[in-house]
Amino acid sequence: MNLETYYEYCLSKKGVTEHFPFDEDTLVFKVGGKIFALSSLNQWEKGQPAVNLKCDPERAQELRAEYDAIQPGFHMNKMHWNTIAVNRDVQDAFFKELIDHSYKLVFKSLTKKMQSEIQELEN
Repeated sequence: MNLETYYEYCLSKKGVTEHFPFDEDTLVFKVGGKIFALSSLNQWEKGQPAVNLKCDPERAQELRAEYDAIQPGFHMNKMHWNTIAVNRDVQDAFFKELIDHSYKLVFKSLTKKMQSEIQELEN
């Protein structure tokens, strides 16, 4: 997957906004003001793209055991976040599923009011 595809896929989800809250390098995608994906633009340019995604703790352990490209979240809570080395042993379709999983976890953590407001948005 390339950066443009990753970027467009994340932004295609309802209520998603992009930010650079940490520095000019770290692209962050949020839903309802909460992070569900982040990545270093410099790493994409160097050909070593990696993305941090939220994950159910039990599933995170299973994924790390099954895929070399999935590791505990870099600079994140290792129980709830994975870092996925893009374009290694994780196929694009499955990578999109992991993005979806992260988005859904964060979306479900939002207030019912916020969820309702996001669901009413046009995409």
